[in-house]
Amino acid sequence: MRRPADGSSTTGPGGLRVAMWAVLPGELALVVCLVAGVRIPGAVLLAAEALVVGMVALEAYVMWPLYAARRRAGDTRREAGLAVVRAAVPVALRRLIVHEFRALHSLGLWSARRRHRIPEGARPFSYTEPQTGIMWAFLFVSVVETVVLALVIPWPLVHAIVLVVDVYGIVIVLALHAAAVTRPHLVEADGSLRLRYGALFDLRVPADAIASARVERRFPDGGPVRVDEDGTLDLAVGSQTTVTVELTGPVEFVRPLGRRGSARTLRFHADDPRAAVAALAAPRRAAPPAPTPEGAAPAPAPRLKAPSRSLTPERTAPSSPPAPPA
Repeated sequence: MRRPADGSSTTGPGGLRVAMWAVLPGELALVVCLVAGVRIPGAVLLAAEALVVGMVALEAYVMWPLYAARRRAGDTRREAGLAVVRAAVPVALRRLIVHEFRALHSLGLWSARRRHRIPEGARPFSYTEPQTGIMWAFLFVSVVETVVLALVIPWPLVHAIVLVVDVYGIVIVLALHAAAVTRPHLVEADGSLRLRYGALFDLRVPADAIASARVERRFPDGGPVRVDEDGTLDLAVGSQTTVTVELTGPVEFVRPLGRRGSARTLRFHADDPRAAVAALAAPRRAAPPAPTPEGAAPAPAPRLKAPSRSLTPERTAPSSPPAPPA
């Protein structure tokens, strides 16, 4: 096979991904059949294993020239290895793996009664109240399912595999809730805003980009992270938002699976929306007065002006239904 001048193979990472997605589901189905006790001819097993070995060889054939090219370009081994992983593994899959590790780390923080990276002077605002009951109910159902399957399944090997999968699922449910508890929204000392949704979403908004904030209860449709065509980002919890922040210009963000977007209006949920809005409006009110030159008479106290960030009373959007959807 002819190779390009940079040393990489013409069977690029795209072809490798296609081969992986074609082989892995078949291998998984074969393992399930074996675990369930289905008798499979030896020729089929031999062909399947040969296919897996061939895929591993193809991966090495395609990825090694890319690794070698990055090393010749001056990258360290770690940088070259990360470049190979980025080329071979889809960004959505990489982000899901990272989210899972962050959630498990948050479970450790939750067990130690700690929270994730809250700088000095920052005010945290929780957002888990609407989803706490749902998460505990889902956890209860998962535990019941694990017990029932452990009593029903008669095959020891299948019983062990299902038990491991179910227990890991329970741990992940706890980790997702722990990530939301240990990673609250933050209003930092300088007035900047940091919006988070567990380990899935993280957006920093500078203080000078915030024009106004108000308490406004809405019930948007769709998932927890939703972007409208007019540049409005809804970060909903339990299908509701309680705070609306207007920005002076668009801010960019990364969605949970890697897609990028921008928004000029942010809507998010806070368990105490009035306190969150007051914290966003406070930095401009607390700005220190200008220094007086030495020997000059002190300037008269200026009249108090309204903060540049508007604080409006709570209201419900006219377009919103009176109660959240079932």
